[in-house]
Amino acid sequence: MMDYNEILNIPPYSLNRTEKHRLLNERLIALSRLHYASCKSYKRMVDALACDLEQVKDYYDLPFLPVSLFKEFDLLSVDKTEVFKTMTSSGTTGKAVSKIYLDRVTSNNQQKTLIKIVSDFTGSARMPMLIIDSPSVVKNRVMYSARGAGILGFSMFGVDKTYALDDDMNIDIQGIASFLDKHKDKTILLFGFTFMIWQHFYKKLFKHFDEKGLKLDLSKGILIHGGGWKKLVSDAISPKEFKRCLKEICGIVKVHDYYGMVEQTGCIYMECEYGHLHASIFSDVITRRAIDFKPCELGEMGIIQVVSMLPESYPGHSLLTEDEGIILGEDDCSCGRKGKYFRVEGRLKNAEMRGCSDTYAIKF
Repeated sequence: MMDYNEILNIPPYSLNRTEKHRLLNERLIALSRLHYASCKSYKRMVDALACDLEQVKDYYDLPFLPVSLFKEFDLLSVDKTEVFKTMTSSGTTGKAVSKIYLDRVTSNNQQKTLIKIVSDFTGSARMPMLIIDSPSVVKNRVMYSARGAGILGFSMFGVDKTYALDDDMNIDIQGIASFLDKHKDKTILLFGFTFMIWQHFYKKLFKHFDEKGLKLDLSKGILIHGGGWKKLVSDAISPKEFKRCLKEICGIVKVHDYYGMVEQTGCIYMECEYGHLHASIFSDVITRRAIDFKPCELGEMGIIQVVSMLPESYPGHSLLTEDEGIILGEDDCSCGRKGKYFRVEGRLKNAEMRGCSDTYAIKF
């Protein structure tokens, strides 16, 4: 199995279909065999499927686990004494949450991978950072919630990190204005979760502008957001409308959504300038038909499966999500990035909402 540090030296969107397939095959088949040997629960599931991993030649044919299994079982491929960090998914009140166990190697590789992916969109320089959330979210550094982990992960790209909201989720207009004045003429990085940006940032800015005529200038900003769209879509706010409103109220034009999950932290799918989510060389997305789980054709909607080169401490390298989506193309996006690009259509019917934005919206 190729050393992961060698893979990190490859630009994240530089490999064509054949080159990337070869790289993923080697790494993912090796990871499957590693977890088969190290995780008793994974071994039992693979055996129950009568799958001989020694005979698998293509990662499309590897077993995939439903993401919900991480809510029901402790799945790890290292001794518990090697667990460096435990991450938990977003969850609605009373519902079980996923627990993901990381050793130092997997945790470090997650950080390095996230840096490689995001830097392709923002550049390598660290920027003054405005976090559209509350500082209380990151207080517990041992049990990382998905929301807190997202903030801490993206904080690697920022300097002079400032929170736009207080612990009661009220917007700090004066603090934001001081931050912008301090970093006048610099590119600003903004990060937050979709519903929180809409509810606690955009709506409050709109009200403030309406009452006092004060408008913040974020025209030099880059906004990265994620965590679910269900609540906004139910309120008839489309991604296009979301961007239009933000541009109107604070001048921001560079807005990137991303798709990701705590079960595969680090391997996120960033939205390019043309509104497409992209798979980097570190991961891939496959859509499968609900009737027989065979791969869909390009342009055909199916259940999203995600594979990742990262998970070594737990068997999360090949997962079937509870989302539906469409693969739009491969190697030919107008942005120039190679790899598959796709669109998420929404949650499967009766699937529990689990994105940071969506679960927060329920509580809100």
